[in-house]
Amino acid sequence: MIARVHELKRAASAAQREMLDCLAQLEMHEAWLDDGAHDMPHWVSMQLGVSRWKAERWVAAGAELRSLPAISAAFDAGEIGIDKVVELTRFATPEDEEALLEWAGDVASGAIRRRGEELRRAERVEAAQIEEDRWLAWRWTDEGKRLLLEAEMPAARGALVTEALDRLANEIPVMPGEEHPMLIGRRRVDALAIACGSAGGDGADATVVIHVQAETLADDMANARTDTDVVLPMDVARRFLCNANIQAVVEAADGSVVGLGRTSREPSRWMLRQLRYRDRSCTFPGCGNRRFTQAHHIRWWSRGGATDLDNLTLVCTFHHRLVHEHGWNLDRTPTGAVRWFRPGGVRYRAGPHTPPRECAA
Repeated sequence: MIARVHELKRAASAAQREMLDCLAQLEMHEAWLDDGAHDMPHWVSMQLGVSRWKAERWVAAGAELRSLPAISAAFDAGEIGIDKVVELTRFATPEDEEALLEWAGDVASGAIRRRGEELRRAERVEAAQIEEDRWLAWRWTDEGKRLLLEAEMPAARGALVTEALDRLANEIPVMPGEEHPMLIGRRRVDALAIACGSAGGDGADATVVIHVQAETLADDMANARTDTDVVLPMDVARRFLCNANIQAVVEAADGSVVGLGRTSREPSRWMLRQLRYRDRSCTFPGCGNRRFTQAHHIRWWSRGGATDLDNLTLVCTFHHRLVHEHGWNLDRTPTGAVRWFRPGGVRYRAGPHTPPRECAA
């Protein structure tokens, strides 16, 4: 019976070693994306019914075992159990794995865990340097049409940033053609804009100065520029005018100022509260979204529309972009109802539309 236990233990270790290797391969191929998981440890926790802590250790161990042939072979032969393997792979290297393996055979897994924690404490000495090395920079590329962000920060702070951006990115409405999970990077850009306050959030209170020539003000193909020479396509600039602090400077062809617009922000807090109370949700037919909503000028601010309740309606970020960048339009009837129109002017109504029936013969 004792011999049988050891035989089963060897078989279990070989199977567990293969399982960890499979997990490493699945992580490399991001197989968890298709099963509604956030990451590979989340997938393991759901699929195998283990704790998140254990799932994280298993995934990490599977990746490390690929570069630790001695520990992997001993694990496969049943000479060392999974608990010790998980702890060893946290700090073993190809250079010292054989010596560590010999030592691990004579101690409990708890001793290996303590050794790992001691090494982690030694690494904390580097934390001050990591803190000092934090930085964030940006530069404009493509003649001012694109922004490139680069940053380095301590992992704990980075985790807060990435978690917040991914949470927002997964909550905001998805634009047409951006449904695939691999395109979450686009929604992270939108999430960053929301977090900074330029898309309806309560973030930064900066004033952006936009310069536009008088003869191109109504030209959809023209561009506007900010004080820092950032290029804004006209449709984007108009959407921006709806909900950011803007100073519009209208110039003649020779650069002289022919008009200076007022600094305008999205409606005051009391007006926005009243707008949300009145409209309740996005006024696009059938939308009903109450999150990520913004005040939209029915007659655009850039075309002289007033910032008052009669000229404002509540829209979500998704439908706001449909108006300014995808050709949709809307108006308000004398009764106060908001009507939406497709590009080309066809009235849009929510719900199924029954096709006309053919006459009976």
